[in-house]
Amino acid sequence: MNDIKTRARPAAVMLTPASEARIAELMAKAPADAIGVKLSTPRRGCSGLAYSVDYVTEAVAFDEKIETPGGVLYIDGGSVLYLVGSTMDWVEDEFAAGFVFNNPNATGSCGCGESFTV
Repeated sequence: MNDIKTRARPAAVMLTPASEARIAELMAKAPADAIGVKLSTPRRGCSGLAYSVDYVTEAVAFDEKIETPGGVLYIDGGSVLYLVGSTMDWVEDEFAAGFVFNNPNATGSCGCGESFTV
């Protein structure tokens, strides 16, 4: 008899209701060939890595896929290790709007918040 138990793996990034709503808004006006939005951490900025969210037109084998009510969020497979345990939020005020990340893996960031180090 097989005693192996499986359980669902938690997503690498937790999404707030505001970030899920923003993904839905983006997908509602997405280009026709977009299958979702993708979060990645390209090398950029004075601290080394930055957060980037863009439309994606094809799934990549090692990307993580998170289903939301309004669309799919893909996380770049090479970025997952930098993002595990993070929370992705959408924040708007009078002067700015954007995705905000609470990342427990970040050991530092630049003064403008554009980039981070791990």
